[in-house]
Amino acid sequence: MRHGITIGQAAAFVGVTVKTVRHYHKLGLVTEPERDSSGYRRYGSAELLQLVQVRTLATAGVPLAEIGPMLDADAEHFAAALTSAERRLTDQIEDLIAQRDTLHRLADSDRALLPDRACAILDRMSALGFGPDYVAAQREALVLTRAMVPEGFDSFLAQLEHRVDDPVYIDLTKRAAEAETWEPDDPRIEELAAGIAEHYLANPALLGNPTDPHIWTKASAQYRLINNHRQDQAPISARLTALTETKLRSAGIQIPRPGSAG
Repeated sequence: MRHGITIGQAAAFVGVTVKTVRHYHKLGLVTEPERDSSGYRRYGSAELLQLVQVRTLATAGVPLAEIGPMLDADAEHFAAALTSAERRLTDQIEDLIAQRDTLHRLADSDRALLPDRACAILDRMSALGFGPDYVAAQREALVLTRAMVPEGFDSFLAQLEHRVDDPVYIDLTKRAAEAETWEPDDPRIEELAAGIAEHYLANPALLGNPTDPHIWTKASAQYRLINNHRQDQAPISARLTALTETKLRSAGIQIPRPGSAG
């Protein structure tokens, strides 16, 4: 009779289940001992050593399909396989950390969709006294830009940062928000649009990076969606935007036209 321990004892000693040991046998990772005269399979030190090795590698994140070749490899190839497994685990860890950070950001709906730099701009707008509707519209524009025109997102952030640092721009924008209470034919709408356009022309940084027109001309359909996504809720602001853009185009500023194809 062969001396040794039962499969249940071997599994318990190594810290796995009997089902797991049998799975290792099926994959050929651990030698299945022959039955003794009483009909039981007895596990000796050799099988236990194999079980420990397989369980240790599996616990470290090495796929079972790779464990067999590793156990048969020489020292050099074994080390190379461990390095590969470590690199894969590092990538997985980075992905998990990113997922965890996203979960944390879900506590703040802005931070679930936008980077900290964008959220800081929105917070600044609120602190400067911009109304919640205006801030919400800017938030939506940022989210849409990041999703649809990612190559223009950073420059859009820089543009907004310049704008919230400009007291005249802030006053003009607040006046534009007040214009929603005006009659559609109020002559002050034209005057305000002219004033906004003149301020933009006198302060080019407010219009963004000089390379932006090329980006947005290529993405004119996206530009229209982003720029006009709230026009039904704010018709006067939409008209102000259209008038301002017309004046800027007449001054040579490249802005996608409402009817242009993307």
